Parts: sequence; structure tokens; C-alpha cells
Amino acid sequence: MDPIDIRHHEGQRFEAVFPEGRAVLDYQLAGGRLVIVHTGVPPELRGRGLAGQLVRAAFEHARAAGLRVEPRCSYAAEWSERHPEFADLLATG
Repeated sequence: MDPIDIRHHEGQRFEAVFPEGRAVLDYQLAGGRLVIVHTGVPPELRGRGLAGQLVRAAFEHARAAGLRVEPRCSYAAEWSERHPEFADLLATG
């Protein structure tokens, strides 16, 4: 899987833009947490691993910024279960 150009809009969104559409991960900052609230990939872009790359970018950003991650989005929660190398970032309670 080739890396994609992911842009970060501070405090709200990671996105990757293609001619076919835009893949996004929306988040909120709350109490030292990066709360992932939505991951969306249009049907034309599915099957390329874009959602996973967006979630990875969010987790890597959180690590660099010293934040915990709260994956409220079902995709991000499932992704985090498959990637134990980021388990130390998960917010508890």
C-alpha cells in the first residue's frame, strides 16, 4: 500500500483528497485526549486502505503531541484493536 498525502487541519480533521473525493477523519480535543468521532471514505475510494492510514496518522499525531486517544468512531476502535503497537495511547475511563 502506497503512502498517501494526508493533510492535518489542527484541532478537527485529517484528510486525503483525490479526484474521486475526500477521505476524512474528524476529531475533537478534550482534556488531553484526541477523540476520534468519525472516519469517512466515499464508496469510490474504498478498498485502498485510506481509513487505516488516516487513523494511523491521528494516532501518530497524538503520540507526538503527548495526547491519549479515545476512538469513539467504530472503525477507529476496531483499527486500534488490530494495532497493539498503539495500545499505550488509548485513553481509559
